[in-house]
Amino acid sequence: MLVEKYNPNSLSVSAILGLISSGNIAIPEIQRPFVWKKTQVRDLLDSLYKGYPTGYLIIWKNPNVKLKDGSVSSGKKILIDGQQRVTALMTAIAGIPVINSEYKKERIKIAFNPFEALSEDKDAEIFAVQDQSHLKGKKWIPDVAEIFKNDFSVFSFINKYCSDNPEMQPETLDKILINLRSIGNRLIGVIELSDSLDIDIVTDIFIRINSKGTALSQGDFVMSKIASDENFGGNMLRKAIDYFAHLCVEPSFYNYIKENDHDFAESEYMQKLAWLKDDKETVYDPECDDILRVAFMHMYPRAKLADLVSLLSGRNFETREYNIEITEDTYAKLKQGVLNVINKNNFNQFMLAIRGAGFISSKMVNSYMALDFAYALYLRLAISKEVSVSEIKRVVQKWYVLSVLTGRYSSSPETAFYRDIRKINEVGVVKTLEDIEAATLSDNFWDVKVVQDLSYTSTINPTYLVYLAAQVAGNDISLLSNNITVKDLIEIAGDVHHIFPKAYLKVNGYSKNTYNQEANYAYLDTQVNKSIGKKAPCEYFAEALKQCETKIITCGSITDIKALKDNLAVNCVPFEACYMTHNDYNIFLEKRRELMAKKIKEYYYNL
Repeated sequence: MLVEKYNPNSLSVSAILGLISSGNIAIPEIQRPFVWKKTQVRDLLDSLYKGYPTGYLIIWKNPNVKLKDGSVSSGKKILIDGQQRVTALMTAIAGIPVINSEYKKERIKIAFNPFEALSEDKDAEIFAVQDQSHLKGKKWIPDVAEIFKNDFSVFSFINKYCSDNPEMQPETLDKILINLRSIGNRLIGVIELSDSLDIDIVTDIFIRINSKGTALSQGDFVMSKIASDENFGGNMLRKAIDYFAHLCVEPSFYNYIKENDHDFAESEYMQKLAWLKDDKETVYDPECDDILRVAFMHMYPRAKLADLVSLLSGRNFETREYNIEITEDTYAKLKQGVLNVINKNNFNQFMLAIRGAGFISSKMVNSYMALDFAYALYLRLAISKEVSVSEIKRVVQKWYVLSVLTGRYSSSPETAFYRDIRKINEVGVVKTLEDIEAATLSDNFWDVKVVQDLSYTSTINPTYLVYLAAQVAGNDISLLSNNITVKDLIEIAGDVHHIFPKAYLKVNGYSKNTYNQEANYAYLDTQVNKSIGKKAPCEYFAEALKQCETKIITCGSITDIKALKDNLAVNCVPFEACYMTHNDYNIFLEKRRELMAKKIKEYYYNL
């Protein structure tokens, strides 16, 4: 029973901070951005001051590991729930800086008003986030951390404060300070999970208990595990992962690392990340989870990040024992895996493959799971030499497009990852891809399922995104333009518009779910869209046809009938649309879905 595998206890705030300071409890997230608002820090101190409950901390004791000489090393304890609360106490009471959302160190200083502490009003502002008014006002103690210092002199402080505030009696202030300092004696509930608990269960507990606050994942648990293990360079590896993810989004952060994290700046990882200071890639900006997942999947025949926690702990999956040799080997492989992921050539070559398949914007990616697997696949093929270098991109492109089209990793992705990795280990990447194609891409898939999947209203529907990728890969000219491509509009300044104008359909009684159909969407140049306005297709297409004779431009910019027909074809607009009114709208949708599905099929098999 789960209830038999944890021990409830209570520790004082001072004891908890002491255990963390001594390293007996690891709180690795102190190095990562602190996500609480400053007012939450204030509220926590207020609750402790008033003796209100503040929830439990949950600690997991890493399994004991058998060393090479046969002795056993006791596992370190990791704080798996309560990082934000403890970090808040460390900055507000112990005076330790935290890393804010901009990855800059700052102290969160909480001010205290002894006069308000005397008030019977339950809403009295006893604590406040420090600002200039607290530094100037004599009634406020600007920073409560000063009160908790070991060398704090109560006598000197009372004399000074009462001198500045004659209306405060020394005896009264003494009692108030005793109450304030008693925060250090407040008991906080602690639940310690047994090291005998299966790591899958510990991971599940970690995710569930944190789901009510800041959403955390198995990746966060892995990051906590890595950062707590300094013997194998875990904390520096964790930083490399964290910094890579941040630099992908904010390249200018490189200079901040260089100037403020000297230990990391002198590590081998810094030069591996240097290329990111000039990075302009936006399609795939992997987060920590993605980096870990890709690193793990291409180095191990496993996919679940919970397995990575087990391996980092030294678990032998056959004997269920924990050995130091497995921990050493796992850290070495994980480090190499991370270096492979953050390698400039690997990342850029992978992105060339994805962009070459037509996915040129983050707007065309609705989930990173398929990208994660595709990148792991690219790295695996680059290492294994299973296919020629020239073939790697093609295989990766087909796998990625297939997985997006079929929603292969949209639900229970780790289960799907594991299934595919196991098959790849048995028969190789190419044969696995061929088997998936044979089992999945039937005529019914192309003629029925893909058509049905284009009957939604969302511009981030995976099937619709693949259609756009097909247009980009084909360098298709946008509708009714003679030189502006769909690629230009997606990358630079285009928007999705309606072939049957929205205003036109609304006037004729069509609802939002009807006129907002993927088969009614097209990327249009702004000037083309303005020339269409609210007109029926039979009106504006008639103008486009007429200008092919008169050469007088009134709608779009095409003045040649063959070019117009070709333009309609590459945009999957049936020529009959030139004569359609709102009465033909549903017929138009059916015909265009079929043409879009056909285009997607041709695009896939031409990859």
